[in-house]
Amino acid sequence: MPKNRFQALAESRHRDHKSINESGRRSDLFGKYVFNEEKMLQFLTSEAFDKVKSAIFQGTKIDRKIADQVAEGMKAWALSMGATHYTHWFQPLTGATAEKHDAFFDILPNGKAMEKFGGAQLVQQEPDASSFPSGGIRNTFEARGYTAWDPTSPAFIYKTTLCIPTIFVAYTGEALDNKAPLLRALHAVDQAATAVAQYFDKNVRKVHATLGWEQEYFLVDKSLVNSRLDLSVTGRTLVGSFSAKGQQLDDHYFGVIPPRVLAFMIELEKECTQLGIPVKTRHNEVAPNQFELAPVFEEANLSVDHNLLLMDVMEEIADRHNFAVLFHEKPFAGINGSGKHNNWSLATDTGVNLLSPGSTPMKNLQFLTFFVNTIKAVDSYEELLRASIASASNDHRLGANEAPPPIISIFIGGQLNDVLDELEGVSKGKLSPEEKTELKLNVVGKIPEILLDNTDRNRTSPFAFTGNKFEMRGVGAKMNCAKPMTMLNTIMAKQLTDFKKEVDILIDKKKLKKDEAVFNVLREYIKTSKRIRFEGDGYGIEWQEEARRRKLSYNKNTPEALQVITSKESVALFKEMDVMSEVELKAHQEVELGAYIFHIQIEGRILGEMVYNHIIPAAIKYQNLLLENIQGLKDVYGAAHKKVAESQLNILEQVGEHIYEIKKLSDEMADARKRANGMQLSNKKAQAYCNNVKPYFDKIREHSDALEKLIADEFWPFTKYREILFSK
Repeated sequence: MPKNRFQALAESRHRDHKSINESGRRSDLFGKYVFNEEKMLQFLTSEAFDKVKSAIFQGTKIDRKIADQVAEGMKAWALSMGATHYTHWFQPLTGATAEKHDAFFDILPNGKAMEKFGGAQLVQQEPDASSFPSGGIRNTFEARGYTAWDPTSPAFIYKTTLCIPTIFVAYTGEALDNKAPLLRALHAVDQAATAVAQYFDKNVRKVHATLGWEQEYFLVDKSLVNSRLDLSVTGRTLVGSFSAKGQQLDDHYFGVIPPRVLAFMIELEKECTQLGIPVKTRHNEVAPNQFELAPVFEEANLSVDHNLLLMDVMEEIADRHNFAVLFHEKPFAGINGSGKHNNWSLATDTGVNLLSPGSTPMKNLQFLTFFVNTIKAVDSYEELLRASIASASNDHRLGANEAPPPIISIFIGGQLNDVLDELEGVSKGKLSPEEKTELKLNVVGKIPEILLDNTDRNRTSPFAFTGNKFEMRGVGAKMNCAKPMTMLNTIMAKQLTDFKKEVDILIDKKKLKKDEAVFNVLREYIKTSKRIRFEGDGYGIEWQEEARRRKLSYNKNTPEALQVITSKESVALFKEMDVMSEVELKAHQEVELGAYIFHIQIEGRILGEMVYNHIIPAAIKYQNLLLENIQGLKDVYGAAHKKVAESQLNILEQVGEHIYEIKKLSDEMADARKRANGMQLSNKKAQAYCNNVKPYFDKIREHSDALEKLIADEFWPFTKYREILFSK
């Protein structure tokens, strides 16, 4: 007797609970496949262990002798865990990860075989770099590139391969990846923030940026994704009539997680835990079949690595559950897309979060220092932050009344706005005894120790203070967090460097006390950065007009946003902070423009294929059916057939009009694409694709979606929205 759906659901839940119980405590599994401190103590000599720790925390260099010792210990551990291969795991400018596997295997002169892995293989490899994007740094025939070990991110075993996180550089030394610039930016902000933090605590020796990402994604049945050419190739639906039911009832958000999805999540979390990814939160998101996963905060470099690894693991586990995981920022028109909120802060080696208010005047002044400097940094370099989240896919999401607008602003909440407004009004120069008392009382009274619930969450703000961190909300779901984190930490390093210079001048030349000097500089920053603070609705047309009055940039699309990367000011900034050279900046800009061009080009080609090979043939087939019906009615009713077949004639006419329009527009789109392809300069070509090719997508979609509504379901060639979004 077949099981009813209630029996099936009960059995599914039983299997899920059994899976949870069999996994044991997650804390016992954490880091099982990671060469962490516990494993290093077990497999390394004390000398090697100390050198690795010093490299991680002080940035000291590991010599080849120590590298050999580390490699030997790492190999012994990896073999004991069943590993057979090793790889340098790196982040080329494709936005994804890359790896080339080599076996722990070699032939000795006597013909015998052995497992081999030395310091040379650990520290550096020479992969074929010819097919990775380089932005013109090297010619295609110059294939050489180097991967170099990053000891600050621990090696891990995935499946049967020891993965060693590395940077990726050209033969000439320029960065060909996203990790190298991030590491430089983190070093720059460490130096700058440590110098400022020592105004308040001389014991601070290191400041590290922290990152907690919130990964949104769609989980869709694999067979349904494979049934659609657009979704399987581009990651989004290029055509498709909206489902009658979408997210308007708000019944999916934080709802009960479907059993099949929960089974996927359970396996994912177990795998992540063993790989050292500290995933903590899971829930249904706003749109149907959309979900979110978030971890515990970590040091930014490690957090970036973990996010990239997570996305790889998610795709593999989803496949095992007959799901496809969609990271595209806008896979379905008409419902919310997916982002990856980056929660950022700064923490000292003494255990202090520099963006968390304290209970004493000194601690509050320290908080204000880093808080106001962050606001000032974003105000000075808001265009660069916008550029760091620019991509063809994220353009669909930014400004779509579901995500932050492409205008960068900061939300800090009414209470903190009042605090800054009051502090702005204190007189300039040396503070009187009354003003010193007032300042300390104001700071203590206005900024409580726990501020987590004193700011509302403005969903329309691109950069919001949320209690003890800033949330960068415009990052796209499939982006590498390294790009926005490199930008944010670079501008913060520059701002803190300038701040310390100004404070030291007031102390040395104006003979102000340290607290007075700090406050005087902060007060000026509060005044000059006021334009970036906005507490209202970022979606409103009024804000666009107000932003223009404030002279904030409004770069609506990726080609516009990317232009700032190679401006004279940007080149000077990255050179001063020693994060990227002018050559590297131009290369990164060229790669990003190229990626934009290729994404729009591929979508245009796929859309054309769908129109010519699927949509028009289906419409004509249905058109023929209508003609047969009308002809049959004519045979029966004679001249009266027009009245009898009025509805059929009307549908026939509409189908014909849409076929004509969709064909004409698709031909014009192909011609526009050919003209764009003829342009040599990447920025001109990207603008042509943006302004002359992409606008056809919506026009073609309008006629396709109209045909979908007119044509009988059995004739329509694609799986429909309602079938994809509400499959179980």
